Amino acid sequence: MAILSEQDKQAIKERLSNMTKPVKFVLFIQQVGECQYCKETEELMRELTSISDKLSLEVKNLAIDKDLAELYDVDKVPAIVLLGVDDKGEDVDYGIRFYGIPAGYEFATLLEDILMISNEDSHLDENIKMELAQIEQPIKIKVFITPTCPYCPQSVFAAHQLAFESKFIVSEMVEAQEFPQLSNLHSVRAVPKTVINDKVDFEGAMPVNMVMEYLKKALD
Repeated sequence: MAILSEQDKQAIKERLSNMTKPVKFVLFIQQVGECQYCKETEELMRELTSISDKLSLEVKNLAIDKDLAELYDVDKVPAIVLLGVDDKGEDVDYGIRFYGIPAGYEFATLLEDILMISNEDSHLDENIKMELAQIEQPIKIKVFITPTCPYCPQSVFAAHQLAFESKFIVSEMVEAQEFPQLSNLHSVRAVPKTVINDKVDFEGAMPVNMVMEYLKKALD
């Protein structure tokens, strides 16, 4: 049974109609018994990529494709890595990750990410871009979410915008219920919860300029 209805597919096609450059997904999975939502995530991503010829999907096995998983620093499944494509046809990794199925409200975030990468436009303020250009040390942002949280997409997309603009930032959406051990490690009691470099964290959706203040604290 299809995950996306024909009505859904038509709406997605219209939403992505102004894509300019290709976007590629690398999906890491494992055997069904070892991953609760790997099967559903693969089905969803295959249905999504069938909607536009500017979208493509590679499915990899975390245990078998270890070198590629290490390249993208992927250590759990399901994991989706979003890649752009440059003028030479080479993959461009913007540090944008989804851990867990991008379902519910987070599917909208995935579509926003596609448009951002395809059109090479984060829509961030120039002042924020200038601040990001000064960062020269690795930053990892984890945003814990649940699919039913209406405030979570704002937090995830803000983190992904920052990653898009800085080669030093990797931003991960983490579906809290799919990764309970990680959620417990970071004391996730409410979502969205953002954790920066395992050092600074905050709850609730905040505008990008406020996220930047927490990011600076993590660099101190």
